[in-house]
Amino acid sequence: MGIIIGLLANVLALYLADLWVAGFAVSGGWQGYLIAGLVLGILNLIVRPILKIISTPLIIISLGLFLIVINAVILWFTAQLTHYIIIENLIALLWATLIIAAVNFIAHWFK
Repeated sequence: MGIIIGLLANVLALYLADLWVAGFAVSGGWQGYLIAGLVLGILNLIVRPILKIISTPLIIISLGLFLIVINAVILWFTAQLTHYIIIENLIALLWATLIIAAVNFIAHWFK
């Protein structure tokens, strides 16, 4: 059940980021949202822990703010893998990352 909630949270987060962030778009309709949400979830399960271990000193020095950079890298990598996500600039990537993180934080309560 937690995996389904995580997938739906990623899809909702991508949809909200698409609505609210200029320069961030998801193409392909609901199929694009589902595939991008699935890839984002898989990367968060596999790649994110590795990046957190490698960058632990930076996370500690920045008091956790470097986690935003890790999340942005995961989102950018998702865009490169799926070609459904279009990110026009760094500001759009940052805002989309913050929206996705906020939605996933709230969804974590329901898992």
